[in-house]
Amino acid sequence: GTDVWAGNARDIIQSGEAEFKDIVGCRDDIMVNLIAYGMESKKAFKIMEFVRKGKPSADPETWRGFAEDMRACAVPEWYIENCRRIKYMFPKAHAAAYVISAFRIAWFKVHMPIYYYASYYSVRCKDFDIVTMCNGYDAIKAKFDEISDKGFDAAQKESDLAGELQLAMEMTKRGYNFKMIDLQKSDAKNFIIDEDGKSLIFPFRGLDGLGENVAQAIIEERNKAPFLSIEDLAIRAKVNSTTIEKMRVLHIFDGMSESNQLSLFD
Repeated sequence: GTDVWAGNARDIIQSGEAEFKDIVGCRDDIMVNLIAYGMESKKAFKIMEFVRKGKPSADPETWRGFAEDMRACAVPEWYIENCRRIKYMFPKAHAAAYVISAFRIAWFKVHMPIYYYASYYSVRCKDFDIVTMCNGYDAIKAKFDEISDKGFDAAQKESDLAGELQLAMEMTKRGYNFKMIDLQKSDAKNFIIDEDGKSLIFPFRGLDGLGENVAQAIIEERNKAPFLSIEDLAIRAKVNSTTIEKMRVLHIFDGMSESNQLSLFD
């Protein structure tokens, strides 16, 4: 939730007023605890709903009345304050679901890491430095350090990229790597696990300036028939000249002819 632990329960525990087992961890705790203190069930439910939406700070007058109801049941002041500071809370079932999900993700990261990294970069990441990431650990770390050295002067896009590079360093340290966009294998938006089981092939969207529609068009045209040349790709998938030039620089077209026309000297 929001303002449940930091600046709230943690401070109360550190002050010695309560133990970890006693503080409010999720919304259900409030109703159950208040009923245990002797409060009538309906009132306990109302207070729980009031607190879990963060209303004590938004409606202090109503909260004062609820706080008096709690004192009438001998609820400790630290508990009342614990509730007052809360801005939003998960129900216990929701919290448990998050923990179960975290364990599942952690299992994949430990036991099937390439699937974890493929999923993470496909689902969670938007901006990439494709050249740096395909050049291995040293290049990734150098770029990460460059952004880190800028501190608060780093642009938002650079800060977002730093998080992706940090995970990329971990991934490459574990013996995995990234591969450049492949005209025959790359997906439009998802990272593909290469046949070696150790590499992630960049999707077309990993190329800066290549939009989702164009990426999908490349896949659709590739499925219809192989691209005969760079010109053929540009025409059929409607790829602009700027993007074509970027792909050329990245050696994505290596071994591919420029046009469909045959030369007597070829």
